[in-house]
Amino acid sequence: MMDQVVFDTLLLALEGGAVPVPASGPILVLNAEPGPWLMQLPKEQLVCRTSFKPSHDALKAAGFDVLAVDSVDVPAAGLTIVIPPRQRDQARALYARALLAAPEGGYVLACLPNTLGGKTGEKQLAEISGEADSLSKHKCRAFWARKQASLVNVEEAEDWIAQDSVREIEPGLYSRPGLFSWDRVDPGSELLADSVPEQTKGIGADLGGGYGFLSREILTHCPGVDRIDLYEAEYRAIGCIEATLAPFEGRFTAHWADVLKDLPEKAYDFVVMNPPFHTGRADNSALGRGFIRAASQTLKPGGTLWLVANRHLPYEAELSACFKEHEMLEDEAGYKIIRAARPKRPK
Repeated sequence: MMDQVVFDTLLLALEGGAVPVPASGPILVLNAEPGPWLMQLPKEQLVCRTSFKPSHDALKAAGFDVLAVDSVDVPAAGLTIVIPPRQRDQARALYARALLAAPEGGYVLACLPNTLGGKTGEKQLAEISGEADSLSKHKCRAFWARKQASLVNVEEAEDWIAQDSVREIEPGLYSRPGLFSWDRVDPGSELLADSVPEQTKGIGADLGGGYGFLSREILTHCPGVDRIDLYEAEYRAIGCIEATLAPFEGRFTAHWADVLKDLPEKAYDFVVMNPPFHTGRADNSALGRGFIRAASQTLKPGGTLWLVANRHLPYEAELSACFKEHEMLEDEAGYKIIRAARPKRPK
């Protein structure tokens, strides 16, 4: 999630009149994040789009118009606000989609902290739009372009969109820019995959399934596993999961879901996970602790959790609160592999 000062700076471009707010018609927000800043825009005109399930659910609950997550095209809008993701190819594709969909004279506006590439973002937008303007405040840069079709580099914009597509990063493993460790197998996940015993059996869940690496390894090496259900909050990963696990048709399901809210109770024989510990760009070990609680509640009474975490993350107290037993199996290269069993039930 972006810091509030980013949105404060973005709003300065609108409040000062550098970027006009349309009197009518849609105002499109791409990679939308909920927050007080949205309430400073005309709510009846806002159309939000996000592929992240917690943000999608929060925006819907707050009464915003949210595009279907599987919608392909974005609507033309006199103003499109882009909340740039951290990964370059994903961000460039959003700028390109916003600019190509905008009507003649429409504005594309974005903002980034200086330390996270504010100046670079402006250069990228200018590269496809022909020219861009900006303002700086709060150590952030708001930047925008007004669409002039004669200046738009359509070929480059379309190339940027193409570079954001699902691709094979190694034989049989499919990913796309912006996913966790999107262009290489995360060493922690690889260590966890090697630690799950081949005799593991039954029905399992992969929480925060990413592009399906962990589940692929378990389905490959654990013949007693009947099925794995993957739960992933980032919709952009679902197509990658389906491509990666295509050889295992009938032994997996992929769910676009918020792990902290959407899991069934007492459903699984085992759970595997490499839990996230960031909220946007900030460390948030509470998110990982929430995954541990969710795992304990979705496991059957005799179920087992296998997880990998960075060595410094303080998960042991949560494991003790949620499971009757847990042990560290490995401590290697900055990662710890933990097995926890027999979940406690909330009193």
